[in-house]
Amino acid sequence: MSLVRFYPLSDINSLHRQMNRLFDEITSWDTPNNSLVKPAIELFDNYNSLTLKVLLPGINKKDIDISVTHDMVKISGEYRHQEENKDNGYYISEFNYGKFERTINLPVAIQNEKVTADYFDGILTLNLPKVEEVKNKVFKVNLA
Repeated sequence: MSLVRFYPLSDINSLHRQMNRLFDEITSWDTPNNSLVKPAIELFDNYNSLTLKVLLPGINKKDIDISVTHDMVKISGEYRHQEENKDNGYYISEFNYGKFERTINLPVAIQNEKVTADYFDGILTLNLPKVEEVKNKVFKVNLA
């Protein structure tokens, strides 16, 4: 016979984790404009600049709005529903349509007037140049 430890609070902890997951799912639906769409992002550092990639498949360039400040990027737009032939109906549709908005706080200050953007194959790429004083400059130190 093996000895099994009894943890009286383990069931309560499990219930607590499940409730937290449930509330996270519920509140993720309460985004601006009641939209379920939250585009995925990638943000990485290139020493002199940051690169932000935003996954926006199936959206037209004219439906994307980009606003940039020194410490934040705001991307908004709309997935429009294409009207199909009325004679044909859907069996299933898991696509989300409607407006979306995503605000990304940046880890360093950028030169917002020099930001460039490219949109290709459903991926929006922003090049965000850092301000001069943020860059890690290396100086040679001489020992006297």
